[in-house]
Amino acid sequence: MAYATGAVLIAALAAGCTGDAGTGDSDADGKPGITTTSAAPPGKYRTLPDACRAIPLATLKDLLPGTANMPDAQQEKAFEGSATVTYDTDRRIGCRWKTDVPEGTRSIHLDFERVVSYDTAVSDDDRAREVYAKKEAAADLPDAAVTPGETPDASPSGSDGADAGTDAGTDGPTAKNSDKDGTGDPGSTGGTTPGSPADSLQPRLLEQLGDSAFLDDVLTRAGSPARHRTVSVVFRTSNVIVTVEYTAQPALSAEVPDSKELQEKAQALARQLVDSFND
Repeated sequence: MAYATGAVLIAALAAGCTGDAGTGDSDADGKPGITTTSAAPPGKYRTLPDACRAIPLATLKDLLPGTANMPDAQQEKAFEGSATVTYDTDRRIGCRWKTDVPEGTRSIHLDFERVVSYDTAVSDDDRAREVYAKKEAAADLPDAAVTPGETPDASPSGSDGADAGTDAGTDGPTAKNSDKDGTGDPGSTGGTTPGSPADSLQPRLLEQLGDSAFLDDVLTRAGSPARHRTVSVVFRTSNVIVTVEYTAQPALSAEVPDSKELQEKAQALARQLVDSFND
């Protein structure tokens, strides 16, 4: 009889446990309402190349005319370049080259910036798009003209352009497409009519160069009778932003640096650089 009573009690307890298990509404992990999200992916590039070794010697000779007539020791120094001062070469690195020859002065400034997002919800690429867009807005391109068939990667925000000028790392031009003193200039790219040859040399967005790119062209007196022109090509590839600045100042103050030559050479260098990142 005692055995039967014990069996009945065990059966009742088992039935009660089974009934309770079916009424629970909580999540299996015991943390209702909590979901997990993965961090935004990192950028493609984790390091930067040595900027002073990024330009092939043959290209440097073309960009710095007159070096062929220099003594060997002077040539070597000219092609060596001078690294720009940065505090973290994994995040930013640059180099400058300059030659002074009887025909005038040529200089190159190369800047690599690797953008890193410290917000886990924002990828390095997305943050790089924002940084690039500020640089594009600061360039104040005429109507942000796009070459036919081009779809720009990112549209700049005009409200952010005012504080973006310091990002470019440039120490040169201040007046776009005209003399700083406002005098007329046949070699400038301003004051052209749509469809004219000079109009194609206007500052503009560039297609098929990295993920996004633009070209700027500035002529200035810089406080001296001689005028110098700086062509800048800025492009983004994934989370790296590259700035190429190519400057020419003729020896004679009456001469005006040629936009077409400088733009062609600056773009050719930019294409070499983007290809090297893709290798």
